[in-house]
This record gives sequence, C-alpha cells and structure tokens, in this order.
Amino acid sequence: MAVLDRSILVEQELPGFSPVVEAEDSVAAALQWSPGTRILFRFVFSYLALYVLGIFTQLLSLIPYVGTVGGWYQNVWHGLVPWVSRHLFHAEAPFRLTGSGDSMFNWVQIFCFLVLALAATAVWTLLDRKRPHYARLYEGLKIYVRFGLALAMMVYGGFKIIPSQFPSPSLDRLVQPIGDASPMGLLWTFMGASAPYTIFAGLTEWLGGVLLVFRRTALLGALVCIGALTNVVMLNFCYDVPVKQFSSHLLLMAIFLVAPHLRRLGNLLVLNRPVPAAAEPPPFRRRGLRLSSLAFQVLFAAGLTFYLLYQAQERLATYYSARSPLRGIWNVDRLQVDGHAGPPRGVEALQWHRIIFDHPSTFAVQLASDSRRRYGLELDAAKKTMALTQREDPAWKSALSYEQPTPGHLTLAGTFEGRKVQASLHRIEEPEFLLVTRGFHWINEYPFNR
Repeated sequence: MAVLDRSILVEQELPGFSPVVEAEDSVAAALQWSPGTRILFRFVFSYLALYVLGIFTQLLSLIPYVGTVGGWYQNVWHGLVPWVSRHLFHAEAPFRLTGSGDSMFNWVQIFCFLVLALAATAVWTLLDRKRPHYARLYEGLKIYVRFGLALAMMVYGGFKIIPSQFPSPSLDRLVQPIGDASPMGLLWTFMGASAPYTIFAGLTEWLGGVLLVFRRTALLGALVCIGALTNVVMLNFCYDVPVKQFSSHLLLMAIFLVAPHLRRLGNLLVLNRPVPAAAEPPPFRRRGLRLSSLAFQVLFAAGLTFYLLYQAQERLATYYSARSPLRGIWNVDRLQVDGHAGPPRGVEALQWHRIIFDHPSTFAVQLASDSRRRYGLELDAAKKTMALTQREDPAWKSALSYEQPTPGHLTLAGTFEGRKVQASLHRIEEPEFLLVTRGFHWINEYPFNR
C-alpha cells in the first residue's frame, strides 16, 4: 500500500478552514523562520503532500462510488512512471500487482516525487520569499500526516488482529526443509505459527493508529508507532521483505510528528527536568465545531476499525480457512513423462516426489531435492480438471485432469512444462508437525529446542 486524497480527512481540523484561537495567531505572528528553515519546510511539505496522498487514495477505494477518484490518481502514475523509467533510466518499470512495494515502478515513483517536490520548492521559493513563517500551514501538514499514518497503521494492525496477513503455515510450507525457505518465507512462517503473537503485534499497530486520530493523544500515538515501526522496518530489511520503502516512510512520518517535542521529551525522560505542557490549542474556537471535529474523529477510528476487521475476517474465511477437496500430502508412486517411466534428466520441475494440496488455489510440488515449487490452481471438481499458472511467469500454463479411484489414491494426466505426464499418487497420513502442535507450557524442565 503506497497510495492517497487529503481533503476528505483533514477538512475538519485544518486551521485554514476555520479561525484558530487568538493565542495561536499571536504566537505564530511572533515567529521568524530562517531562510533555510522555510526552504526545507517547502520541500518537506511538497514531498509529503504527494506521498501521503497515495495512502488517502486507498481510503477512497474503500468507499463505494468514490474509489474512481483514487483510480484517476493512480492512472496518472501508471502512465508517467514507466515513461520516466524508459526515457531517463533506460529500464522498464511497468505497474504490476505482485505484492511487492519495492519494485522498479515504486523506486522510480519515489524519484518522481523527489523531482516534483524539488521543482515545487523552487517555484514556491521564487513566488513567496517574504513570508516570515508557515506556522499555520505546518499545523495543517501535521494533521494531514497524522491521519495518513493513522490509516496505514490501522490497516496493517487490523489484518493482524484477525490473523489474515500471517495465516497458519500451510501443509506445503510445513513439509518444506527450513534451509530451502527464503528469509521472507521464514518470517511469514514464524509469525503465522503463533496467532497470539500476531494479534499482539496487530493491537500495537492499531493502538498507535487510533491514538494518532485524536489531537490530545497524537504524541503518544506517534511514539507507539515509532516503537512498532522500528521493529517492522528492521524485519523488512533483515528478512528481505519487499515493503522496505513504504515501512521506512511510515517510520519517518512518525518521527516527523514527534520532532517538535524532542526537546521536551529529552528534558523529561533523559534529564529528569520538569517540562511545561505543550502549546496545543484546539483548532476551533466555537464549541459546536470542536464537538463536530471530535465526532468525526470517533467515527473515523471506530468505523475504520470495524470495516478493517470485517475485511480481514472475510479474507481469512474465503482464502486462508478454505481447504481444497483434495487436501493432503500425496506421495508420487509412479510418474511417466512423454510415455517413458521416471522423470527426464535435466528437467528439475518434473522431479516430482510429493504433490501437496491445502488452499484451494495452490498446487504445490515437493521435488526429489526436497525443494518446493508452488503454482496457482483452478480446480474444477465437476469436470475433474486442474488449470495451473505461475505467478512469476503469466505466460506459463499447464492443464491436468485427475481421477480419484479411492479416497486415498489419485491419478493425474495432462501437460506440464510442455510434456505429457501421467502420475499415480497415494495420500499419506498427515504428520503431527511440532511447529503447530507443541503449544504453550508453563513448566519446562529442559529447553525444548529442536
């Protein structure tokens, strides 16, 4: 997720929409920013305006009939980014929904953000050189970033509270040798093996997001987010999870919100000195507007929470909790390729040892080397056919038919890797995998480290 429209979230609180209290105006009027500070603010404002807009665009996509606005915004980048990459970097950067946030497209998009922010800073500096400060605009930017970060944290938290981001390890994952797993695969298995830990991590992220929604708890929310996101960023970098760019931006957004309070926090937490309360006047003088703003914040936090939990539950029920009618671990007893017994030499993909069915849309093969390969599966139980695809190669196709003479036996026939294959398999009894059956123990006489 790296996409966003700011007006829908900030209109209720931006100082520009309604007069702020006179005390704030008097303080702001006394400010005098240095030229370097004003230039830096213009750049940060321009860059965050572009980047956080992507997060809000995702929010719009959740609202019926409004998601088309986000689609227009994304279509601009889907055309611009590949063009820039092709003409400036001489590399292809097509937009593809692969689950990666660190694709060539994403990095070139960040480059575009930087260039546009620099250009906006230059034009802004030429046209507005005499303004002494941007205090009120700065307050508006903090609200904008607050809600963008809150949205992202609540989304990620909600899909962990209902463990659909890290589901329980599938059968093919459990039979995979640990040394054959990728770093990201190992992390997903580690998280999915313990639903309580995943829920705890999700509650932490969700709490940080909810606290950001409300002005009085925004600083606490930003601090919670820094703690949670520092761990997330380290996991993404150390386990090669392709969300490095996005998670780093979220962490920097949280630091941006805490930055004005660093001196006060240092005095309180490090030097043990008394500190005055932060000057955080309410954004509206009129009581009715303040109550309306509070009602909006409550509805935003509660409504988004319930919607995300519902979406996570639906995702868990329709995909991760669903099971294939052929679920099980099937050992290959006999394999013929192009009419010859046994797999051909040099074709690793046909060195079948086991076929594993678990989720309805996955066909997993464990090869003779014990390494695992996964394919997309469309199974038609009525016609007894299987259509296989590869995520990495959209042009790759395979078609198999199957028969199940008895509940414990299966035959496959069709084309695979451009060759005619016939296979006979039998289902083995599912092992009791320690990873998912060990459970929790208060008393351990010895470490159970296996």
